[in-house]
Amino acid sequence: MPKLYFKYGTMASSKSAQALMCKFNYEQKGMKVLLVKPALDTRDDEEERMVRSRIGLTAKCHTISPTDSFVALFERENAISNIDIIIVDEAQFCTAEQIDQLKQLSRQVSVLCYGLLVDFTCHLFEGSKRLVELADSLQEIKSVCRCGRKSSVNARFVNGKCVEDGPTIMIGGDESYESMCYWCWQEELHKNK
Repeated sequence: MPKLYFKYGTMASSKSAQALMCKFNYEQKGMKVLLVKPALDTRDDEEERMVRSRIGLTAKCHTISPTDSFVALFERENAISNIDIIIVDEAQFCTAEQIDQLKQLSRQVSVLCYGLLVDFTCHLFEGSKRLVELADSLQEIKSVCRCGRKSSVNARFVNGKCVEDGPTIMIGGDESYESMCYWCWQEELHKNK
C-alpha cells in the first residue's frame, strides 16, 4: 500500500545519498522513479538539475518551483511512462500546499521525502512542518556533532561566526553550515556575545 514517508536529518547526515540509493534500488528492479527537488536549491547549472550527495552520488532530477503542482508534474510524467514512486530531495523547501499534493499522490504511489527538519534557528521549515503533520512514516537519519552527541541543529556560520539571524533560506554547504548538538550550538552562539 502506498504511503507518504518523511526521512529527515541535519545537514551532512546522508539524506541525499540515501535518496539516490533508494532511487537506484527501485530502478534496479525495473521501476520508474520520479526524482524531484525544489527549484529553490540553486546550486546547479540551470540546464542540468541534479540531486548531489557529499559522497559523490548524483542523478538528474526534475525541479519544482513554489507555484508549481506536484500533481501536474506527476500526471505529465506518468503519461510518458508509468511512475512507480516519487522521491523528493530537499523537501523542507516545499510549500505546505505541495506537501498536501504529495499526500494525495500517495494514494496512487509511494512518496519518499528527504530533508531537513529545522532551519538554523531550530524552527520547522514550512514543508517539514506539514510533512510531520501528514506523513504516514517519520524516520530520523542521525548524524553526529563534533562532541560525539547526536546532531540536531544546522548551525549557520558567516565569516567564521555562528549566527542566529538572517534569511531563513540561504543555500550553502560545509562552507556555511555545521550540524551540531543543541549544546555545542549554544556555546558557539555565546562566543559572539
